[in-house]
Amino acid sequence: MITRRSFLAMAGALAACPALAREGGFAFPSIDGGILALNDWRGSPVLVVNTASLCGFAPQYEGLQALYDSYRARGLIVLAVPSDDFAQELGTSDEVMAFCEINFGLDLPMADISRVRGPGAHPFYRWLAEAHGFEPQWNFNKVLIGPDGAYVAHWGSRVRPENRHIRAQIEALLPR
Repeated sequence: MITRRSFLAMAGALAACPALAREGGFAFPSIDGGILALNDWRGSPVLVVNTASLCGFAPQYEGLQALYDSYRARGLIVLAVPSDDFAQELGTSDEVMAFCEINFGLDLPMADISRVRGPGAHPFYRWLAEAHGFEPQWNFNKVLIGPDGAYVAHWGSRVRPENRHIRAQIEALLPR
């Protein structure tokens, strides 16, 4: 069983190794228990989105679920990463899960509430900042990771999940 302490140690080790970062070696604690490891999705594109339930962009959850529904059979993973870095997330993981299920019917993978900015950020987000110069400036920033675990692109909060540029990038990474 992986404890929170062993998870944090593992995440720190992964952050210290750029080769593992390039290979998708990051893992997030799942909101409903367990671990969501990017390596488990190797061979599939992954859209990682920092989310917040109380944000004005929260209706984008609907678009994220629709995107996941449209492409999941072809391999797309959409990973929601709730964060309170902008003081707009509910207090507990249980509240976040209930909010997302009741209001948006989400069944896409969701991490536990995580930091996405600064030195205390999750190792995935520190890697994005250090290796790619990207740090979320608000909620609902979208980052596309390719099937090989490499960074592909990112989009800001105002770019909706159903945007044609996001879809085009995803479709280019999916098997025909």
